[in-house]
Amino acid sequence: MIRTVLLAAVAATLASAPAQAQRQNIPPAPPPAPAPGPQDWRTPDPENVLVIDTNKGRILVELEPRVAPAHVDRIRTLTRQGLYDGRTFFRVIDLFMAQTGDPLDTGEGGSDLPDIAAEFTFRRGASDPFVKVADSGSSQTGFVGAVPVMTQSPMLMAMTVDGKITAWPLFCPGVAGMARGSEDDSANSQFFLMRQAYPSLEKRYTAFGRVVDGLEVVRAIKTGEPVADPQDRMERVRILADMPAAERPSVRVVDTAGPWFAAQVAQQRAEDGADFSACNLKIPSEVK
Repeated sequence: MIRTVLLAAVAATLASAPAQAQRQNIPPAPPPAPAPGPQDWRTPDPENVLVIDTNKGRILVELEPRVAPAHVDRIRTLTRQGLYDGRTFFRVIDLFMAQTGDPLDTGEGGSDLPDIAAEFTFRRGASDPFVKVADSGSSQTGFVGAVPVMTQSPMLMAMTVDGKITAWPLFCPGVAGMARGSEDDSANSQFFLMRQAYPSLEKRYTAFGRVVDGLEVVRAIKTGEPVADPQDRMERVRILADMPAAERPSVRVVDTAGPWFAAQVAQQRAEDGADFSACNLKIPSEVK
């Protein structure tokens, strides 16, 4: 996966004012949000939690088979084969992503399994899980589990043969995507974890899950293109369901369909105004 990031510098000037006037213009701090209650949490399926132990710390990725079933199956298979153990983060770009999963640690390799057909988009029906957070009329933005997605307007469901509409993940911070070559159907073993939002990847790369704990670890990984030695690495990668009970962390994630998250959406929308984005919404987790 070859991508670059272009950054625009924005200069801003602030008018000076007497200190007393500035103090008078500072709005009062909003009251702290209440903590999520018992009804606001969910426990992820252990089959869908990827536990990545790196030299920088632990990362937990919740896999989302409702979005990209074939890619989730591939990640599970290669994890259970041990292919990801010891693999380095060989290409890491600040404000973009951290790439890994290559047996050669160069970006040129892959597993012995065949490449996977792209799952850039998926079909969503009226009964499929989806938590709406924004509606532009022609499209809706929301969540499938922890994965942010955009969909066509549900009004189109009545006009399609299968009664469904097209949806696609948003590449927000923490989203896990599959790297590929120049051909759409060339993903194999390499994947990347988003350090920041990057919308131009949408409908061009397959997203298969999202970091639910350890985004700070992803952002601490050594950068470079390629990364200079010594490269940070995934020391061991496991599926939560496969871990011995004594080693298995207890994981719970705030439910995007719950009342606490709905209140956070409303608060974020009030703060952001026209700049509201699903990528600005944080989904708390608890790991013990």
